Amino acid sequence: MKNTRGWQVITDWLAARERQPFVFQEEAWKHYLQGRSGLVNAPTGYGKTFSLFLAVVIDWINRHPENYRQKTKNGLQMLWITPLRALAKDIARAMEEVLQELDMPWQVGIRSGDTSTATRQQQKRQMPEILLITPESLHLLMGQKEYPKVFTHLTTVVADEWHELLGSKRGVMVELGLSRLRGLARKAGRPPLKVWGISATIGNLEEAMDVLLGRPDPQAVIVRARLDKQIALQSILPDEIEKYPWAGHLGTKLLYKALPIIMDSQTTLIFTNVRSQTEIWYQEILRQCPELAGAIALHHGSIDMELRIWVEEALHTGVLKAVVCTSSLDLGVDFRPVDTVIQVGSPKGVARFLQRAGRSGHQPGAVSKIWFLPTHSLELVEAAALKAAMKEQLVESRMPVILAFDVLLQYLMTLGISDGFYAPEIWEEITATFCFREITPDEWAWILSFLSTGGEALYSYDEFKKLERENDFFICRSRMMAMRHRLHIGTIVSDAMLKVKFMSGGYIGMIEEWFVARLQPGDTFSLGGRILEFAMIKDMTVLVRKSNAKRAIVPSWMGGRLPLSANLGKVLRRTFSQALSAHTREPELLILRPLFELQERLSHVPKEHELLVEKITTKDGHHLFVYPFEGRLVHEVMAALLAYRISKRQPITFSMAMNDYGFELLSDQPIPVTDEDVYDLFSLNNLGTDLQASVNATEMARRKFRDIAVIAGLIFQGYPGKHKASRHLQSSASLLFNVFKDYDPQNLLLKQAYNEAFFYQMEEARLRESLERINKSHIIITEPESLTPFCFPIKVDSLRENLTSEKLEDRIKKMRPQI
Repeated sequence: MKNTRGWQVITDWLAARERQPFVFQEEAWKHYLQGRSGLVNAPTGYGKTFSLFLAVVIDWINRHPENYRQKTKNGLQMLWITPLRALAKDIARAMEEVLQELDMPWQVGIRSGDTSTATRQQQKRQMPEILLITPESLHLLMGQKEYPKVFTHLTTVVADEWHELLGSKRGVMVELGLSRLRGLARKAGRPPLKVWGISATIGNLEEAMDVLLGRPDPQAVIVRARLDKQIALQSILPDEIEKYPWAGHLGTKLLYKALPIIMDSQTTLIFTNVRSQTEIWYQEILRQCPELAGAIALHHGSIDMELRIWVEEALHTGVLKAVVCTSSLDLGVDFRPVDTVIQVGSPKGVARFLQRAGRSGHQPGAVSKIWFLPTHSLELVEAAALKAAMKEQLVESRMPVILAFDVLLQYLMTLGISDGFYAPEIWEEITATFCFREITPDEWAWILSFLSTGGEALYSYDEFKKLERENDFFICRSRMMAMRHRLHIGTIVSDAMLKVKFMSGGYIGMIEEWFVARLQPGDTFSLGGRILEFAMIKDMTVLVRKSNAKRAIVPSWMGGRLPLSANLGKVLRRTFSQALSAHTREPELLILRPLFELQERLSHVPKEHELLVEKITTKDGHHLFVYPFEGRLVHEVMAALLAYRISKRQPITFSMAMNDYGFELLSDQPIPVTDEDVYDLFSLNNLGTDLQASVNATEMARRKFRDIAVIAGLIFQGYPGKHKASRHLQSSASLLFNVFKDYDPQNLLLKQAYNEAFFYQMEEARLRESLERINKSHIIITEPESLTPFCFPIKVDSLRENLTSEKLEDRIKKMRPQI
């Protein structure tokens, strides 16, 4: 194969640039040319994109050795599916540079929510040879009349950053899209489609490939790059741990230590976990270092597209000294000038931390430098745990989504509004996907009936009879329904987002409806780095003026709190048990030694196979603190479970608080837990029954059902600029939920809502595993006379729910002497 024309052209081109392909790239080219599908796994910055893009180019040159430089308008050859719009732009630029240097007249196009109508029309007339596309835009393409013509020449599909899509409903959209593309190739008698994924390291690579390819393929391969990406992790340590803020200050008290790092670097990315934190950090950096004005920017999903694009371009050219960002810049974007990353607060997972570290030193052989800036002292232990997890390569798995009926309903409607579909043909295709391989013929019949009749509960309402049935053929003939459906293709369901504009004109970004509902005219808030004064809401647009106010409310967006991953929790438990060891050399643990000595003196520092339970009495009442280190979501359910089981012993009521390390039960009467009966609280016996009784499963399912109903198309979200209010969507969803519960209990969407509540909201599988672990552990109950260092952050968290930030500061000052 190395003697082929295409291979020679590419290696000569690389040699002219004094480069040569990596072994894994050549391996991927070879497998591709042999007609195989598979998955490429390599560290960030080592050319994963070129391992597949150049394979397609080599194959094309091999098939057209004489005229590959003249051949134009070849139709769509390769579809490159990407989860992020910023990623698409970056990859397209890299591809275009290569094609220009090779003097190949191929076109590279992008299709996403940011693509203009004019560009889409141009693509419709003449498809580029390579199209970079988001999962949503792929389905929009399939919702057009005569869409199979678009894919007539398609040979290859690449799912970039597959680990990000796996385990989400967007990933299911990719699975269904691929099933249709394979079906079209088979129906036209073309060679099988070559499907490849690009993935960073995840714990279940083999399963990730199986999900991408649908059915097991004995010829499929995983191409692994045997390259060690060097990551230098350092923590920003406080001078005195006793004076260090315990929680709630978002790390800005340590900004004075981060500023020299920013100034000494060429370009720094400062990652926060939530958009509100991004806004706070941006304002605080400018306040403390005004000379950075014009050289610092922020980047998150709610700011204006033009500003995001400008920031990305400025990062490429090295114009910016620093960018404060969220996960919007997480993935494989190639910003060469970035040589330093600062992670503010816990990344909550090993994979996310590695991904963010890889944004710096984004080239072969370069060291990725990342600084960990804790937002409270115990997060320093997470820094030490991250070092251990990286050494052991304890990267999280992403569990695939199974039987997402809401996505299937949306997909079938998409096919229905284009050319229609034959049910037996689509049945063959979807049962070849990982998500729907276990769907039963009865469930399939229910899905088809639901789309064409509205099902048992909704058959009297014409708006739910979306598809007309002609034997086995289904099609939507209503132009109104088709238009409505196209407006809301996708699975990302969030609170209603409102545009923010100046009174004088000029778009700034987006904020959620629930946040705006709290504002009064004259209130100031920050967005996109600007201080804005709220004027009014008109036509679902928030109108604002510029403000010179020194203080402003920072918008918060729903879903901001990520839970601790199971892998990081496991290493964290082990790291805590090493904290008092005389052999430890980790600077993070050494600086925390006074804190751990105080914890040991007042209570206990749990070892790896121990569970600490603290019973403390204060003027607030009787507290039970438990420290499983399993993450916020598991703790929320475990706290409810323990409260229910304790209340079965004697009538007692609790309030609850939790963080990623543990949870608190607070009561006005003594809590009946002793060494003899504590294991019963964590028992697996009657777990299902007790969970149903302790957690309002119906209410959790009701909340999940809203998203399911929107994705499935049962609730119309409104037209652009005239979105329905969030509360109206919720009431519509609640009404449907009640109707199905009372009159159609076998409804698959209803069942899905309960399943998702258990598996995603309650993390039932992880809860079960943690209870098993606790039952095999040694449970230690202590009764400290005052609050301990471990329980303090949980207590502060519970205060934050009820108090303003000013009062919270005062309360923390009063509580400090108790430690």
